[in-house]
Amino acid sequence: MRASRLAAAGALAGSAVLALSAPAFAHVTVQPETTPAKGGYVVVDFKVPNERDNASTTKVEVNFPTDHPLASVMPEKIDGWRTDVTRSKLAKPIEMHGEKISEAVTKVTWTADGKGIEPGYFQKFPVSVGALPEDADQLVFKALQTYSDKQVVRWIEVQAKGGPEPQNPAPVLELAAAKDGDAHGTAASAAGDAEPAARTAAAAASGSKGGSDTTARVLGVVGIVVGAAGVAYGVLAGRRRTTA
Repeated sequence: MRASRLAAAGALAGSAVLALSAPAFAHVTVQPETTPAKGGYVVVDFKVPNERDNASTTKVEVNFPTDHPLASVMPEKIDGWRTDVTRSKLAKPIEMHGEKISEAVTKVTWTADGKGIEPGYFQKFPVSVGALPEDADQLVFKALQTYSDKQVVRWIEVQAKGGPEPQNPAPVLELAAAKDGDAHGTAASAAGDAEPAARTAAAAASGSKGGSDTTARVLGVVGIVVGAAGVAYGVLAGRRRTTA
């Protein structure tokens, strides 16, 4: 009887631990599809899981940083969701490609047209962003997740350096050091252009070799024909002299 009580108590404690730790694994995050290099452009996915078992996620709001505004923000169209982009005037204009930008996207809102994100599922919201700041190591995107029962979960807490993860952490994008060609894909484009050129050169070399081989074969056949004709002529000439 005592053993049964201990087992039941242990199971209950284990369930409580899982229940308390579950939200830590189900928070909204931002995940880059490629390396987010400073000064470059990248597509990021805002991953929104549904941590409820009795309601669907029907609205997602992502606030973009104003301390390091992004001049280019383009969300991908998602079936079943309406996308609203909010632009605001900047307190301090930024410069991009030699032009001054006085306003930038400060929020993107996705609202479900249907059921939204149902329990047990997650949804990714891709957004192309840039140019990434060169004077920052990370970008913080504060997000709000609204459920079908009108409950709102605010993923807005910024983790202190060296401190524990907060209960509702804000999505954070870590930036990598800039490398040559990362900003606009120059190196990749050059490599792509070089490949067709290499194939063309190889084909030309192959064609040239093939032409040389054909010429050699033709000359060889002509030589054989001429030689045979010469032998035949010599035989006929010898017979004529003998007859005479």
